Amino acid sequence: MIGGGTKLLALIGDPVGHSLSPAMHNAAFAADGLDFVYVALNVGADDLPAAVCGAAALGLGGFNVTMPHKRAMVPLVDSLDEGAGISGAVNTVVIEGQKLRGYNTDGPGMVEACREAGIAIKDRRVLLLGSGGAAASIAAAFCDEGIGELHIINRDPEHAGTLAEKLREAGKRVEIEVHPTEALDERAVHAPVIVNATPLGMRDEDPLPLPAEYLDENTALVDAVYRPGAETALVREARGRGATVVTGRRMLLYQGVLAQRLWTGRQPNVGAMDGAIS
Repeated sequence: MIGGGTKLLALIGDPVGHSLSPAMHNAAFAADGLDFVYVALNVGADDLPAAVCGAAALGLGGFNVTMPHKRAMVPLVDSLDEGAGISGAVNTVVIEGQKLRGYNTDGPGMVEACREAGIAIKDRRVLLLGSGGAAASIAAAFCDEGIGELHIINRDPEHAGTLAEKLREAGKRVEIEVHPTEALDERAVHAPVIVNATPLGMRDEDPLPLPAEYLDENTALVDAVYRPGAETALVREARGRGATVVTGRRMLLYQGVLAQRLWTGRQPNVGAMDGAIS
């Protein structure tokens, strides 16, 4: 029961009505009897700074940030973790007094999802499709896990090159190469781990982000795109060709697990969270 001592957490974005995060987090709180509640708050771009100030003033313990505000949150927090700094995007905020700490749990969440699926990434060649915020967070987390090579594929090589430079400046000791989408070389094409961090797959009519022949039983396909109630065409193609697959739903789950851990200081009820988004 919600009472005077209930701790409030939230999701801020525009729109937020479709989000599964409230169901996911509240299921874990209910399962473990924690006096927390998580709500979705629709906040327009012009109102974001005021909403962030209000969250601290109202005593929220923290909040998640979704589209289109992840990049706009960066200057509104007092400090950033490394993933948020490299990606230039914040998806989780912890409020301590009047101080706001910004995190990006997408990359570490994807690492957890790969671990769950038995996908080893240490010392392996990784092909990363995309160079936006989610791609950058995943790249940083994968580098921390000790991958052997990172090949970043993007339509805009300059944008991908900026990500590569940020990773090098952060001290990521990984061989990093950048390729335009139309010029994949053999080493990149035959990477044992392929990560789709592009938006392709959100709609039925989207093309595959890479040719299907690059997927086979020796490939691990990791897709950051999540479509409620449906698998992406890329995931279906990868399964049909015998590849090991991690779906966007697993990243959604584990980025939420990590966020809740930051807010509560304890290990969340992963089973309850998983059941709420299945």
